[in-house]
Amino acid sequence: MTAPQPQPVEITLHQASRVLEIAFSDGASFRLPCELLRVYSPSAEVRGHGPGQEQLQIGKKDVGITAVEPVGAYAVRLVFSDGHDTGLYSWEYLYHLGTDQEQLWRDYLRRMEAAGASREGPSIASGSAPGSKWKKL
Repeated sequence: MTAPQPQPVEITLHQASRVLEIAFSDGASFRLPCELLRVYSPSAEVRGHGPGQEQLQIGKKDVGITAVEPVGAYAVRLVFSDGHDTGLYSWEYLYHLGTDQEQLWRDYLRRMEAAGASREGPSIASGSAPGSKWKKL
């Protein structure tokens, strides 16, 4: 018989530091950066519809979470500042992200480097916005 899946006992969104803190019933506690949650979203947009269809998420360094919405007694839906709001984060998946956070982060950075991509989003200071005199504040 397998042990029951730990359930969250507290979920706190720290918007200023862009971290979702989750404490579980087994005593484990994780601080998950919004960027990690966004780039490992369980949505079809990110994961694809099968193996090998994953889409590398770039430019998500400054993404935040604007809402955490409960879905039944098994998951939350996270609404991100870039408009992404699909994908249900089950308790099991959030626990996995917490326990494997370091390895997942290394894998993400390795894939970004291999693709020649950046965690940085479009920069206003780079002149990508109207008026080259704009500055990023």
